[in-house]
Amino acid sequence: MADNVKPRVKVPSKASAGDEITIKTLISHPMESGQRKDKEGNVIPRSIINRFTCDFNGENVVDVTLEPAISTNPYFEFMAKVPESGEFKFTWYDDDGSVYEDAKSITVG
Repeated sequence: MADNVKPRVKVPSKASAGDEITIKTLISHPMESGQRKDKEGNVIPRSIINRFTCDFNGENVVDVTLEPAISTNPYFEFMAKVPESGEFKFTWYDDDGSVYEDAKSITVG
């Protein structure tokens, strides 16, 4: 598990039915590509977030595969249409098998 990995998510707390909202996510992660060497000349093993998903009330909204060229602390901003109140669930998958999750609720009124 990478050290100090912390997901952050911004989702509006309220919206009208059918509104498109902006969702912003960022996860603190070193995203080691596996191509660098340490001071002794040993290759630093690859350790990246390799997949990011966002679901709304169990339905997939975004599913992204990440490659080693992605920078440190991957940031995503995307739009989503909200037909009803519910919960967004965000999941990041690490090369080492760790899974990081966050969830945010939105009320449609």
